[in-house]
Amino acid sequence: METLIRLSHITKKFGPVVANHDVSLDIREGEILSLLGENGSGKTTLMNMLSGLYYPDSGTIYVKDKPVNITSPKDAFDLGIGMVHQHFKLVDVFTASENIILGLKGSFFLSRKAVDEQVKKILDKYGFHLDLKKKVYEMSVSEKQTVEILKLLYRGVNTLILDEPTAVLTPQETDRLFNVLRAMRKDGKAVIIITHKLNEVLELSDRVAILRRGELVKIIPTKEANEEILTDAMVGQHVVLQIRRSEVKDKKEVLTVSNLSCTAEDGVRCLKNASFSVYGGEILGIAGVSGAGQKVLLEAITGLQHCDRGSSIVFTDPSTGKKSELVGKNPKTIKKMGIRLAFVPEDRLGMGLVGDMGMTDNVLLRSYEEGFGGILHTSKPKKTAESIKKSLDVQTPSLDTPVRKLSGGNVQKVLVGREIASSPKLLLTAYATRGLDINTSYAIYNILTEQKEKGVAVVYVGEDLDVLLALTDRILVLCDGEITGILDSRTADKRDIGRRMSSKGGKNRD
Repeated sequence: METLIRLSHITKKFGPVVANHDVSLDIREGEILSLLGENGSGKTTLMNMLSGLYYPDSGTIYVKDKPVNITSPKDAFDLGIGMVHQHFKLVDVFTASENIILGLKGSFFLSRKAVDEQVKKILDKYGFHLDLKKKVYEMSVSEKQTVEILKLLYRGVNTLILDEPTAVLTPQETDRLFNVLRAMRKDGKAVIIITHKLNEVLELSDRVAILRRGELVKIIPTKEANEEILTDAMVGQHVVLQIRRSEVKDKKEVLTVSNLSCTAEDGVRCLKNASFSVYGGEILGIAGVSGAGQKVLLEAITGLQHCDRGSSIVFTDPSTGKKSELVGKNPKTIKKMGIRLAFVPEDRLGMGLVGDMGMTDNVLLRSYEEGFGGILHTSKPKKTAESIKKSLDVQTPSLDTPVRKLSGGNVQKVLVGREIASSPKLLLTAYATRGLDINTSYAIYNILTEQKEKGVAVVYVGEDLDVLLALTDRILVLCDGEITGILDSRTADKRDIGRRMSSKGGKNRD
């Protein structure tokens, strides 16, 4: 098997931070290479150097044994290298065809009919399905990803890099993508997948390269690997990959949502007649592709989103049985009503924390109104911050270090720890483990289970269906703002969930 690209002793620093150190790796034609590692391990940085977004501080990149300088994505394209990033770089108002040729020299004069014929040959060759006349804003996430891949293939790329390609795909879309990638491998292409999903690594790849803290620690043929071997190499120690799920006991209805609808400023209804209940002592999972209504739903419950007339969100205090209508109330009013609600939003710094404040002050935001006579008491928030730092292993120089200076994973730890420390009766979480290492992710899963066992009603929005099935008790599925099913997690089928995520047909309120 011929080596297409060789990375030799690549090092990249950002100030004092070493993103990659002395990495040497070969990339072969006709194989799928998985690049595995925890967040912050240097996977994306390494591939950004190969695709021309960054330039290495030292080391050499060889293409077919010739040293090359890749200083821009154009240089990479000219060498047959292209990368599909997590955040797509498409023009929403253009069609698929227009996006595919965008940026090419003389693209304005290209015959659209000739372009479509060439692209259709690529579609047929690799098994893609796409309407080339469809505009990007009308497309699903999977279709947008297809356009990005076609852009590279149309330019003659023979080494494709995909960054977390299945992060927001349904199981069915993932299967289709994998079939396409296998066809590319058969055609002699080199495919590199940056991922953290062990089951997909084992299913798809030929070799696995594992990075830890910027260094390449292991390259292993996939047939010789299993989840335990891969995890231990990623983390540097043995990790028990098991989510503990206890049985639901003495469940009490804490939240009753009825006919909840929300309309965006442009008049589009982003949530449509949602009705469901959340119980204390259970974890309700919410599944859906990106933008299906998860964010709007949680923000409506917390008073951050305006609800349409006729909507109802009733909180029932499990201790007293007192019922309170939340629609029309803002977060401050909800708090003054004595409702113990905690929210871990998707936007950590934009909505969850104040970036210029340290851990203690961010914890204080939860309790500053409890001061007497305008005097802020910081002793309790400081103790809480110290407890969060210790229990979740928050890596920070001090409790006063601005949280914006922390890594994304450590910022998330601070946010999750603060919300749980408020002893809520209803805990809403959006992607609570996004950006966290494996150890901390499993610690968070166990913390959520502990909250459930204390009688807390937990709502968990997640993108990994395997985690949703293992952690939660019921799964509410959203598609385009509508509920397409509420399923028992212990008996639910992942592919059925995937179908419900992508189609509103056959709704079921189990």
